[in-house]
Amino acid sequence: MAERTTPTTLLPATTPAAPSRRERRARRPHRPGRLGRGPAFTTAVGAVAALMVGASAPSPFYPVLQAQIGFSAGTMTTIFGVYALTLLATLLVTGSLSDHVGRRPVLAVGFVVLAVSMLGFWHADDVTTLMVSRAVQGVAAGLLMSTVSAAAVDLEPPTRPGLAATVNGVTPMVGLAAGALAAGAALDWSPSALPVVFGTLTAAYLVLALVTLALPETSPRHDGWLRSLRPQVGIPVSARKAFNRSAPALVAGWATGGLYLSLGAPLVASLGGRDHIAQGAAVTLLTGTGGLSSYLARARSARAVTLYGTVMLAVGTALTLVAMHLGSLVGFLLAVVVAGSGFGTSFLGIMRSVTPTVGPDQRGELFSSVFVVSYLAFGLPAVAAGFAVPHLGLETTATVYGVVVAVLSAAAALLRRFTTRD
Repeated sequence: MAERTTPTTLLPATTPAAPSRRERRARRPHRPGRLGRGPAFTTAVGAVAALMVGASAPSPFYPVLQAQIGFSAGTMTTIFGVYALTLLATLLVTGSLSDHVGRRPVLAVGFVVLAVSMLGFWHADDVTTLMVSRAVQGVAAGLLMSTVSAAAVDLEPPTRPGLAATVNGVTPMVGLAAGALAAGAALDWSPSALPVVFGTLTAAYLVLALVTLALPETSPRHDGWLRSLRPQVGIPVSARKAFNRSAPALVAGWATGGLYLSLGAPLVASLGGRDHIAQGAAVTLLTGTGGLSSYLARARSARAVTLYGTVMLAVGTALTLVAMHLGSLVGFLLAVVVAGSGFGTSFLGIMRSVTPTVGPDQRGELFSSVFVVSYLAFGLPAVAAGFAVPHLGLETTATVYGVVVAVLSAAAALLRRFTTRD
């Protein structure tokens, strides 16, 4: 009798690796109560814009509050410095927190804190309340900036690769322009500008805090969140080459933004612009033109966009100084348009250079580093200019600041043109 043998099943030479936790999460069916990917992406983009509206909305109110409460120009600069300092400190501590605990809880907490700061501005009747409100806003912005940018990239439609990098470059400009324009219009046309602007923003941020809880979680929790709270500026290894290549343009662009956001309104006033909309025009034109130019340049390569942006920063800033010394308000505003075109496109080029270099679990860390450098370049010169104005005068301070910015921008353009090919 022949011996019966059991057939042997041949195994493949290699066994497919088990899917990661992130891949398993991506395969799960849509959960009830969660937004679909399309609406979630739109919500994330809207959250970026809303954050930046709140960043620029208080600026037109400072001269009004200065007259009502009674504080010096140096105190106004300190108020700006408190915001920049708390924002940077929060970014250094919590910049990569959402990579560990998830995007949704950080977004929800951040928007609640931002609503509290708007409530403080609404009821500010002394310098202490104003400074505390600005400090709380800095904490909220530090929590939100890297997280909401990372969420937008996480939720990018698969059929539109690169869209998130574009909107992360365009949307902040649009939000800054809208905030300054809306606040200036409210001051000129409404007898109750404070509750109109800050009451609306308080309600909007509370609604956003709830809506973000309905976003699909794109960054599953994992160990290491406590270690991530150690103050640090971390640049993932895969992003270092692109980040270092982009850093000069990043510094030049945000130093230019600091020039117009800190000195734009008083310069417009010195050239004959008396109402609040005119004084806010420097911010609105800079950031509005930046957003439009970024959208129009979205099909160009990251290198071409960054090179164009840094050249326009240098040219626009130089033209601004010429118009200022000629005493031409129209010339000044036209020069701001040129500089704004560079401000927006240089940032777009930077975001498109660095965004594809990391995966979902490192995006919070990367964007935190981007915004730390941005706000150092934006905040430190602006604060220095605020302290210099009482001693050197507005025109001299603006001239020195503008020359430095123009030189930085030209140097960034030359470095991009002759030292890189991508």
